[in-house]
Amino acid sequence: MTSKPMQTSQDSQNQMPDAETNSVNVDTNLSKAPLTSRLTIDSLIDAQVDFMQQWLHKQAEPLSMEAWRWFGAQPLSNYITCDHLQHLMKDWLLNQPMTEVMRTDIRDILHTIIYHPVNDNVPLSELVDDTQVQTLANYIGSHEQQRNVLIHTLVGNETFADLLTQTLYHAINDFMETTLDKAGGVGKLMKLGRSSFEKATNRNLDEKLQTYLHRNIKDLTRKAEANAQEHLSNEEVARLLIMGWDRIKDQPISELQTYLSDEPNNSSIDHIEAGIQQSYNRLRLSPYLHSLVSASIDTWYANHQSDTIATIAASLHINEEAMAQCSSALLPIVYDAIETPWLTAHIRDMLEAFYAQPTIKESLALNHD
Repeated sequence: MTSKPMQTSQDSQNQMPDAETNSVNVDTNLSKAPLTSRLTIDSLIDAQVDFMQQWLHKQAEPLSMEAWRWFGAQPLSNYITCDHLQHLMKDWLLNQPMTEVMRTDIRDILHTIIYHPVNDNVPLSELVDDTQVQTLANYIGSHEQQRNVLIHTLVGNETFADLLTQTLYHAINDFMETTLDKAGGVGKLMKLGRSSFEKATNRNLDEKLQTYLHRNIKDLTRKAEANAQEHLSNEEVARLLIMGWDRIKDQPISELQTYLSDEPNNSSIDHIEAGIQQSYNRLRLSPYLHSLVSASIDTWYANHQSDTIATIAASLHINEEAMAQCSSALLPIVYDAIETPWLTAHIRDMLEAFYAQPTIKESLALNHD
């Protein structure tokens, strides 16, 4: 896009040859009756529209910076109240569900990030620094409640006890079946004894074995958990966490993909996004969240209501240099807007309304074509 050159005095003379010679008449006859002039209101409007567009095109960049400096110097409280922010956050953001377009974009971006080829060559340690793990491990190890929760999760977890019970049961059962099959007559005798036991006690031996294992293993895990909580020091707990991290930190980030499904009808990303949306939709309408948002906005506004717009923008790293870059990036849009027919029409309407005023028409002594 190219801009129109600014009109020179010679250009003005070419377009309005009698303007200069008649300027005296215009100036000296403001209070007299209308006189005929070769410079009509319509031609004057045409010239002014063209001049204004060229002037705006040339001054767009400095004007935008001057506007930012003026705006940045204004106090926040002059234009934005706490109620405005409350309305923005609650009525416009929290009360509106996320659009399907945004949800699709989130899913696609997550898929791109998770399955990007670069993940094959970047270790997990790129995401989490060793010092962060060290700090977390020391924190957990030095807090009794957190340490006991960790030990319970690792040692005293009932799910782990149930899995261990089933594993031992299948191992014992497989051993017995294999042994009895190879024992010949002795094996048949043992099977007969098993059958007699089940008839006499009216209980299945497998069920009896599982109940016994379950009861005793749970008791063992409770004892092991109590012993661990009693004897594991803060340093040992922290060391166990760090050792666990050391075992996995050199694995590529793409290793996380093994825990996800990427099937078209069973995408883990779709399930994750849907779960987040469900939680978000429940929370965004919750009086609890609205109370927290209101309190947060009140706190923020109380801290910054006397600040200027520039001070608040600077906290977001938006300074004059950043605005200059933004202004340069937006200039093509401004230039295109200046040259659009709709802006030209609005400028013309404004000027026509100005010159249509009776006092202006009489004073300028100009005629329509």
